[in-house]
Amino acid sequence: MAPGLLDLVHLTTWAVCAVIKLPQLVAVLRAGSAWGLSVSSLLLELAGLLVFLRYHIYYGYPLETYLEFPVVIAQDVILLSCIMHFSGKVRRACFYALVYWVGWYMITLQKWIIDLAMNLCTLVSAASRLVQLQHLWETKDARQASALTWGMSVYASAARIITTLMTTNDYAVLIRFIVMLILNIWVTATILHYRKIKKTD
Repeated sequence: MAPGLLDLVHLTTWAVCAVIKLPQLVAVLRAGSAWGLSVSSLLLELAGLLVFLRYHIYYGYPLETYLEFPVVIAQDVILLSCIMHFSGKVRRACFYALVYWVGWYMITLQKWIIDLAMNLCTLVSAASRLVQLQHLWETKDARQASALTWGMSVYASAARIITTLMTTNDYAVLIRFIVMLILNIWVTATILHYRKIKKTD
């Protein structure tokens, strides 16, 4: 792939990820409710993103291969705060923040820990999508779930498959993005399916 095209893929991924959670956040704020969203899913996603970011920093990968992750993490924290506020679980947020902060430092104590964490990160990130899917199937309601946010996640995963192949060629990272692409497509399709059913009712 030409360097210019690789740069374009990086730039479009950063642009998408700069606003990836905003449609979801707007939907939650407009509704004043987090119905249809899973706190467990968001907590798992946040854990996966933090491990993924720490892994990239630990191994000194090029900044352009993970630049969007701090922005997505910040958006997840804001979204999680809103969801916990509307769910009446604000006190738990401090506990979760402490757990994530301790984990951030603990996973780099030994090389084998960060490597294991990265491999488990794929499972954790996949679990976050599966928990969201289960929540959608149980509630059969996707009103507060943003298809646009999940569609942007599909693009970001697909773009990162390309950039990983062209830059780090790290198979653990590549497998994670392939799994995320498949599951992001599935969540997006499920949201659209339940929206279609609601419109016909």
